[in-house]
Amino acid sequence: MRYLNYVNTKQGSKSTMRFSHGNTLPLVQRPFGFASFAPQTHSDRGNWYYHCDDMSLEGIRLTHQPSPWIGDHCAIVMLPQSETPNLDPWGRWSGFDKKSEVLMPHYLKYRFNKYFSTFELTPTEYGACVKIEFEKDFDKYLSIAYVSGICGYEYDAENNRLLCYTDCNYRVANETHIKGYFAFQFDEDTIDIENTLVEDEQGRRRGLSIEGEKTGIHLALKKKNIQFTLATSFISCDQALLNLKNDNNFESFESLKQYNEQLWENYLSRIEISADEDTMRTFYSCMYRSFLYPHKAYEIDENGKAIHYAPCDDSVKEGIRYTDNGFWDTYRTVYPFYALVAKEECREIIEGFIQDYIDGGWLPCWTAGDAKKCMPSTAIDAVIADAAVKGILSGELLETAFRGMEIHANNDSPLPVYGREGCSDYLELGYVPSDKYKESVNLTLDAAYFDYCLATVAGILGYDDKKEKYLTRAKNYANIFDSETGFMRGKDSQGNFRPGFDPISWGGDYTEAAAWQTSFAVQHDIEGLAQLHGGKDKLVEKLDALFAAPVEYRVGGYYITIHEMEEMAACDWGQCAVSNQPSFHIPFIYAYLGEKEKADYWIKKISSEGFSYRDDGFPGDEDNGSMALWYIFSCLGIYPICPGKAEYTITTPLVDKVKILGREINISNIGNTITYDNLVKIIENK
Repeated sequence: MRYLNYVNTKQGSKSTMRFSHGNTLPLVQRPFGFASFAPQTHSDRGNWYYHCDDMSLEGIRLTHQPSPWIGDHCAIVMLPQSETPNLDPWGRWSGFDKKSEVLMPHYLKYRFNKYFSTFELTPTEYGACVKIEFEKDFDKYLSIAYVSGICGYEYDAENNRLLCYTDCNYRVANETHIKGYFAFQFDEDTIDIENTLVEDEQGRRRGLSIEGEKTGIHLALKKKNIQFTLATSFISCDQALLNLKNDNNFESFESLKQYNEQLWENYLSRIEISADEDTMRTFYSCMYRSFLYPHKAYEIDENGKAIHYAPCDDSVKEGIRYTDNGFWDTYRTVYPFYALVAKEECREIIEGFIQDYIDGGWLPCWTAGDAKKCMPSTAIDAVIADAAVKGILSGELLETAFRGMEIHANNDSPLPVYGREGCSDYLELGYVPSDKYKESVNLTLDAAYFDYCLATVAGILGYDDKKEKYLTRAKNYANIFDSETGFMRGKDSQGNFRPGFDPISWGGDYTEAAAWQTSFAVQHDIEGLAQLHGGKDKLVEKLDALFAAPVEYRVGGYYITIHEMEEMAACDWGQCAVSNQPSFHIPFIYAYLGEKEKADYWIKKISSEGFSYRDDGFPGDEDNGSMALWYIFSCLGIYPICPGKAEYTITTPLVDKVKILGREINISNIGNTITYDNLVKIIENK
């Protein structure tokens, strides 16, 4: 079976700022690769620079963008041009032949109508190999264009190389100097240096180098058919050249393409299912999404050592590093998935995140090149605890991670990109007060859950006193539960609930949600949550009420409509907004409590109505594999309600047969949950 045939890389790309069907890009890259590539169709939309319905093409972007809400960094654009080249997107865009368009995980191909040329690309670890064929012998160019910021270009005629850099970086939240460096290697007798042009806002002129804002270079070509390689670096152009050398281990474009094809087949086939055609396409399109992020951010020096750019102090340090990940989203599904099918990759990735603490003293909350201020709290705690409790992370590395976890759990951060907002007040009051902080309910519930994660790691490391300390703090969720309404509510510094409560009012005390979606965020202690409601049956009744509630919202503390509100309203799932991450685990609570039929009903309904392989195939922001893996887990009939616990909740699979790493899995009759160890034993046939 060829699993790539089932993949639609454009799944989720039919999105806009006001309504998300995924907010994805059709990325061409290796799994977790350093460099990604995507078509740029209309840059006037900013970070929404690609849309599947566009008929225009401004070039192929080397991109690192993990989300349009975060933006890109270290990005440039390549395109072939003929006759008179143009740098401005409005002057250079071309239509393209939809029939000849190829977008696969390992390969892309476009024909630029305006330029009578075909562009093909297949990735390497740090860059790509590119082929361009011109049909007519007009003046021919390979143009390298800016995305944003300052760019510099210099063609080295002696060595047939183009060296470039850019400081393109969106959402800069602290003083960072991250740059992308690029090395392009051409064959001899490819570039016509006499007719090569550089361009800026003052116009085009002959030259081999230029630097500044809104700049680019048009390399004049001597041949109709060319092939070149490129590599990128976060360290220097010299390191980009070394990366280029290390990547140059293939014989031809076709052999590299075949290698990349087999690499993706290996990852996609780690889970095999039997199902109808639509389900197969949706499943393996989601599997592709599962292995894109996070991106490798370390490089290998001339001595074979791993080194990386450290944005905390603008230096180069030893060790591995990963980036482009939002833990508030991904902790829920991504890392519990890797714990089953990608253990080695999981350990290295988390080691790369811990490196940020080693470098700068703080574990990351959201990382995209450098630290970003986006979602609340320290969800990396759950990522670390989940890997620890499953034996993926241990020893000295786990000790180091725990030290980092304790710092942000007990100290206010000097920068908003790190730590837990409201930490000191949480330690003093047992909750984050609503009169001092926005999103206070989420901040409190997250802190309590992540304190449970600290307790888990402390127990593994043998710190029994700290384990008990954090287990006590993990009960703090109860401090903001209102028994009269049955919801988690904002409470001020004097202990008073915020007046004028409405469970459908978004924002204010809640993050991308209202009280309905947030009040079940006690994944680590569902039994305790049930007690607050008056017992298991009462909690089931509350879940019933959530799914039966009208699909409506008030803009509340946001004051304007945010896209998540309308995405929830577009679905017929009551107030269960699986269109966004806070609701992911809610249907599975039914199964955890023994109400499997109700869980199966809602999971099947949400999966069939909200997910498909098509370009509008997600009910909301996909977010670095997190939503794709909600669907994967639903198909498999298991779900990690509480990352940080070594167990998965069991539901009825949505597919006929499941094989994980070649072993057929049938656990639907075991009970409500299965331990991680028992599941691994089944997978490994032990």
